[in-house]
Amino acid sequence: RMIKQVLIGFLCGAAILTVGILIGHYGITQSSSTMLKYPTCYLIKLFFILTFLHRELTKMPHMATTAGDEQTVQIMLKRWQDPKTGLDHAWREEYSVYLSFPDPKNPNKVTVGESAGFCVTFHRQSKKVYTSDQADPEVVQPYAAYSPAGHPKGKLVYANQGTPSDYQLLNNTVDLRGTIAITRYGGAGRGAKAINAAPYGVVGVLVYTDPLDINDGLMSDNETYPHSWYLPPSGVERGSFKSHYGDMLTPYLAAKEETYRIPVENITGIPPIPIQPIGFEDAYRLICELGGDAAPAAWQGAFNCTYNFGGPGFKPTSVFKNSDVKMDIYNYEEVKNSSNVMGVIRGSAEPDRYVIYGNHRDSWVHGAIDPSSGTSVMLELTRVLGTMVKQGQWRPRRSIIFGSWGAEEFGLIGSTEYTEQYFTKLSERTVAYINVDIAVFANATLRASAMPSVQNVIFTAAKQVNAPGLDSTSVYDNWIHYSNRSSTTHGTIPRVGYLSGAGSDYAAFVHYLGITSMDLAYTYDRSKTNARIYPVYHTAYDTFDYASKFIDPGFFSHQAVARTAGNVLIRLADSLVLPINCSDYAESLEDYLNTAVNLYQHQLKDWNISMEPLKRAVASFRSAATHLDQVILTIHSSCRPLKVRRINDQLMLLDRAFLNPLAFPDKRAYRNGWPTFPGLADAYANAESSGQASDWDKVHYHLSVLTQAIEGAAHTLTDVI
Repeated sequence: RMIKQVLIGFLCGAAILTVGILIGHYGITQSSSTMLKYPTCYLIKLFFILTFLHRELTKMPHMATTAGDEQTVQIMLKRWQDPKTGLDHAWREEYSVYLSFPDPKNPNKVTVGESAGFCVTFHRQSKKVYTSDQADPEVVQPYAAYSPAGHPKGKLVYANQGTPSDYQLLNNTVDLRGTIAITRYGGAGRGAKAINAAPYGVVGVLVYTDPLDINDGLMSDNETYPHSWYLPPSGVERGSFKSHYGDMLTPYLAAKEETYRIPVENITGIPPIPIQPIGFEDAYRLICELGGDAAPAAWQGAFNCTYNFGGPGFKPTSVFKNSDVKMDIYNYEEVKNSSNVMGVIRGSAEPDRYVIYGNHRDSWVHGAIDPSSGTSVMLELTRVLGTMVKQGQWRPRRSIIFGSWGAEEFGLIGSTEYTEQYFTKLSERTVAYINVDIAVFANATLRASAMPSVQNVIFTAAKQVNAPGLDSTSVYDNWIHYSNRSSTTHGTIPRVGYLSGAGSDYAAFVHYLGITSMDLAYTYDRSKTNARIYPVYHTAYDTFDYASKFIDPGFFSHQAVARTAGNVLIRLADSLVLPINCSDYAESLEDYLNTAVNLYQHQLKDWNISMEPLKRAVASFRSAATHLDQVILTIHSSCRPLKVRRINDQLMLLDRAFLNPLAFPDKRAYRNGWPTFPGLADAYANAESSGQASDWDKVHYHLSVLTQAIEGAAHTLTDVI
């Protein structure tokens, strides 16, 4: 009977998801206020589809290149090559990449003294097993990927978040030479906590998740998972501890077997000293025993003790006495084959124009939320679209490429190698990239980060999907309730973030190729929690049980993300004129110009640096954007195809105009100096700190780079000369 229910659920759910996606195709000419009314029975039945997919994807751990990872490769291929519901073509793309692993025969460990009775050995996951998932023999022990092996020993000190200013302040009080630092997650990148420490003579680093930053201060067994969504005391966040994204040995080259590889000793951006993550139950014992002066109020966390700098070392009254902390780290590096799984639906009219939709496949352990929430959404989306294509009901105007990226958790490797291998083709032909990694952080509201030019298409899609559990409220209206801003053009609108970092697989598309991109997810109500991310992130507790009980019971938010992302995807792939809005881009540039003028103009005058050229460039961009918008309004279905193609190319290539290979010489694969003015901001902060004339010259340089990039972008929007 259960099997029958699941099959009915598949059929019923497919029907409603199809309707939800088709509104993006057939609804393009409709009013943006069009709303779909989803029958309750369909919502209930769709639960079975996503439940089935989640269970299948999270049955076993699937860290990159493991047997579990290969199992997910086969799941993707089987579904995308299905003759009735699959895509036009699907295949695997192999890369030989440099990865880091712990030694299962010699688990990493942290000990205090010879007889102090404190020893943390990282066998598999932790001491606490709440469901059978955590006991799986394939659960990888907690470790810091790309941390070097080593056996450092020294007195313990507390370094807050391990930022440069944290170590500088600590060093003013404590002699850091030969010490072990304990830091908390946040504030600085994982690997940076060790990179920042080494110049001060620190020989090893521990990192933990403070309950103040992830659990709203809660830390007892009966307040955390499995009783709530909060991280249990023994949970340990794994992660990649390197600074650069992509394969470490093949910068700017696809990591094929025959590709040239730089010597290992030439690798940069990895920890120079051993670093190891631990759980907060162990961090509690260590930090509360530290001696020395009390750390500043901003450094204090959730433990019911004063966080001290360290003597260095422990208090004279500590049970650990004058013991050293010793780290035994046995990590090793290896070049291994990792796979992307790729799938294509060929476009009918413009097959050489691509809309790419991506999500990584690998996880640190079971990965029910990261990334299987996104993988399940993508699988259901491709099944619905594939079915329509196979039945001859529909085919998009442009080609749609789906990417199931491998080895993302090791530093966005699969997606980066793909962009490096197909650099020219993707640069010339890609309309946009849609990233849905963690589809659901929680079930309160949509969250989007995107280039300014595509905020409108996201808004349009969000207006046509009902918010989970709120039949009379759209995803858009629900979103604007939780997070909004004032726009000079549109009034109050949802707040859309910028893709300014390298948090997921959009990074290479945005920063390296300059492709218009977005990242979509459902998330939590930030007024009710201070958690920096969902609490069991990258731990062995990110399981189907956790996801179905605490993140998205009923998987209704997964459905909302699928319908919203599917609607955006079809609009980008099927609209006659690309739904890319240049005027929204102009408004964003104007906002950042105003901020820059307020922050920098007075000081720049003292160095005879004028911001007038930048102001003129932004005004030129606004004029060109307004003109192109007017041209687009005159286009209709009978318009000359070459004119439509020309305008679409102008829209498609807009973000490429902000690329400059010399803008960020110290940042690998960062070439995009777009609306947030990152190069100018960094240069100004550095010059203001140093006061050196040479640093103010760099500010002038970045101002010129930015000005000419905006002028160049404006010229791409004007008529042909």
